[in-house]
Amino acid sequence: MTRHSISPRKLLPLISFSVLLIATFALQERAMSYLGLNLLFNLTIPIALATIGQLLIMVNDIDLSVGAFVSLVACIVSTLLVQHPWLGWLALAGLVLAYAALGALIHRFELPAIVVTLGMSFIWGGLALVIMPAPGGTSPEWLRALMTVKPPLAPMAVVAALLIAAAAHLLIMRSGIGTVLRGLGGNSRSVARAGWRLSGLYALTYGLAGVFGVLAGLTLVGLYTSSGASVASSYTLLSIAGVILGGGEFIGGRVSPIGAVLGALTLSLAGSLLAFMHISPDWQIGAQGAVLILVLAARLLFTRREALI
Repeated sequence: MTRHSISPRKLLPLISFSVLLIATFALQERAMSYLGLNLLFNLTIPIALATIGQLLIMVNDIDLSVGAFVSLVACIVSTLLVQHPWLGWLALAGLVLAYAALGALIHRFELPAIVVTLGMSFIWGGLALVIMPAPGGTSPEWLRALMTVKPPLAPMAVVAALLIAAAAHLLIMRSGIGTVLRGLGGNSRSVARAGWRLSGLYALTYGLAGVFGVLAGLTLVGLYTSSGASVASSYTLLSIAGVILGGGEFIGGRVSPIGAVLGALTLSLAGSLLAFMHISPDWQIGAQGAVLILVLAARLLFTRREALI
């Protein structure tokens, strides 16, 4: 394999997405239209944002509170942000700061992130129930207008996915601070020897993840026009699966923002494909798990083959 060739393993997220997209088009030709593509991927926008937030944490840890956090954000957006905008924005900023403080505490006291974030998921969920005991609320008019914009060449869902992938790639893979954050997962001691404060970097990582979580909650309410305390409960597992499907690994620093967005789109397509096949929605989670297992098996085969070359 030459130095500049792209390995099949790196192309796997695009290949798996393309296969499911072609299968979807084969079963439902109307999905190839402007409206069809928008319906296919519209609800993937908040999932893609949550997946990027998870990717930032998975540089070094795993966040088991993403779903509960996004649900809390959605509850704030559909209530406080509508009734008292200044208080709503203040609450959202406070959530981002709380996320950043959580990262600093995890590093300062050497706490297992997977346990801490699991505990925080109950706190976020409890706060969401206090704000909104029953589903309801409404979307701010400006947010609903933004999420229903119809670009001329491609539907909003596709444009948003491209923008999310590009922005995350520039932030995580191309910027100087992104390189440092990836180094935090790969070799934190080297980063510390270079003069960086690890507690500050952990706070920045979690803070950025919180920003993407807030964006996920905003777009979710803009699409649903309402919310509930468990509206994004499935996002935790979906975001982890999206990162893994996109080529990310549990070994720190090995992530792919573009692949993560493709992973989120692939999981969404898996559910749509089953719907077109008239299979019960109860099987959708199982289908998404099957797709994940198949992609991981293919990645393992490609990795072993590259190791032998």
